[in-house]
Amino acid sequence: MLLNTIKPAAGAKHAKRRVGRGIGSGLGKTAGRGHKGQKSRAGGYHKVGFEGGQMPLQRRLPKRGFRSHNLKFNGQVSLTDLQMLDQDEVDLVMLKAARLVGQLVKHVKVINTGELTRKVMLKGIAATAGAKVAIEAAGGALA
Repeated sequence: MLLNTIKPAAGAKHAKRRVGRGIGSGLGKTAGRGHKGQKSRAGGYHKVGFEGGQMPLQRRLPKRGFRSHNLKFNGQVSLTDLQMLDQDEVDLVMLKAARLVGQLVKHVKVINTGELTRKVMLKGIAATAGAKVAIEAAGGALA
């Protein structure tokens, strides 16, 4: 086998359709583009969602909702998560090391989900009213 004799298998490649090459080809004159209009002309087309100058759907619909960009800096931890930790003093660095919150998180709040039976001391971590009661009932505190 030589490099100049390599070719695809028979029937694997189709000849490109040559348009605009006379009446006998079946695709002469307008070359399958119809008569006149933007789509018949070279370089003439429009962006996605264009409706011929009519106000497009994405601009007719009202804007709705808002999502704060600061949410990625806030995290939450449940009482169940604190119960599973084997530390008595919990702070943000420890929660990140235990992968209970993401690395970008700056503010953590404990929520009242699950049960806490161990004494836990929270440093620099907020808690909901219900979670605070549960932590103090178990002998813990917030600092």
